Amino acid sequence: MTVYHFVGIKGSGMSALAQILHHSGYKVQGSDVEKYFFTQEALENLKIKILPFQRENIKPGMKVIAGNAFPDSHEEIDEALKQGIEVIRYHTFLGEYMKQFISIGVTGSHGKTSTTGLLAHVMKGVKPVSYLIGDGTGNGDKQAVYFIFEACEYRRHFLSYHPDYAIMTNIDFDHPDYFSDVSDVFQAFQELALQVNKAIIAYGDDEQLQKIQAKVPVLFYGFGDGNDFQARNIVKSTSGTKFDVFVRNHFYSTFEIPSYGDHNILNALAVIALSHYEQIDCKLLQQQLKTFNGVKRRFTEKQMGSQILVDDYAHHPVEIKATINAARQKYPDKPIVAVFQPHTFTRTQTFLREFGESLGEADKVYLCDIFGSARENHGELSIHDLKAKIEGAEILQEDDTSPLLLLDDSVLLFMGAGDIQKFQVAYENLLQRQLKRAQ
Repeated sequence: MTVYHFVGIKGSGMSALAQILHHSGYKVQGSDVEKYFFTQEALENLKIKILPFQRENIKPGMKVIAGNAFPDSHEEIDEALKQGIEVIRYHTFLGEYMKQFISIGVTGSHGKTSTTGLLAHVMKGVKPVSYLIGDGTGNGDKQAVYFIFEACEYRRHFLSYHPDYAIMTNIDFDHPDYFSDVSDVFQAFQELALQVNKAIIAYGDDEQLQKIQAKVPVLFYGFGDGNDFQARNIVKSTSGTKFDVFVRNHFYSTFEIPSYGDHNILNALAVIALSHYEQIDCKLLQQQLKTFNGVKRRFTEKQMGSQILVDDYAHHPVEIKATINAARQKYPDKPIVAVFQPHTFTRTQTFLREFGESLGEADKVYLCDIFGSARENHGELSIHDLKAKIEGAEILQEDDTSPLLLLDDSVLLFMGAGDIQKFQVAYENLLQRQLKRAQ
């Protein structure tokens, strides 16, 4: 039996794909660095073997799926090529694999992961689905009709895909280490639009998405009057959000979601539009939307003492603003504290002013050192450049998170795409000791 060997199996997409193949009955293993990543827990639960990188892992009879972060000179990829073993890049494999299903790709500069997770949750209540979510969650069903997947625009990887449907949540300038400006990002999405086979569901209040040309119907959703699917009569509360949906100005139904902020209304609208197009029963749709618990690292909460600690992947100014607004909706009477670790020097440099503005919407801001990605590990700016943009901001060290102890009855938003979790873990350990002493 062919063994699928994943080079870089702890990557969020790679981990999810490995889970899908495992659930679908294939033999799967992989390799990666020794460092712990949150994505490996699901692999370990399925008893998928994770090996340290070494040439000896590569054996005849394998198919090697290589993560996009690793060059052909990587020891395992090099060994596979020397042995004449097939090496397929992650996005190329995924593009081929999805052809056997009705495929739905979810893409956009922000909101991809949450929307993919919500769509998977809704659709699996209706028909068998396989899905790949960018938080490292993957599920394969041997009876699957639909394949729902997150499609990342970075380095135009999503152009390996020719999905039946595409949900496009927005187009914004991000990944400044690759894209030159927002028109460069738009061009990538435009190319993808021409590869979609059945329909595109796009956020219609986005001026970039309004310009998308396609060979298939484009259905727009949003708050504005010109949208095919429009949210009206929005009621926000501390327990969630309720809104009416109008389809081309005709009342369709009322929906409730247990989540917060305008961005989550839009995610739900995208899913409602696609489900309506696929003629999914409205009552089933309402039930499924009501029971969605979110995805990993997207407003993931825990209470400790008088504080609420939130783990969130927000790493772009637009996302930070959305996360702070969601916290204010759910906890209107509590101070909102941002603990933020910038991700990549290029992004921090490009959006320095915007980061300052969005973080400034919190009641108090703590900053952690910039996390350089695998593609860059230094920069000319430092965290002090961002600190200068935010009144009253302080620098937080991993080995001394004690300033956070003073924030009684507050919501602490630990935000970032690097390893901000280590700051949260350090603080939780400190807080645990304090709470024990107080007993």
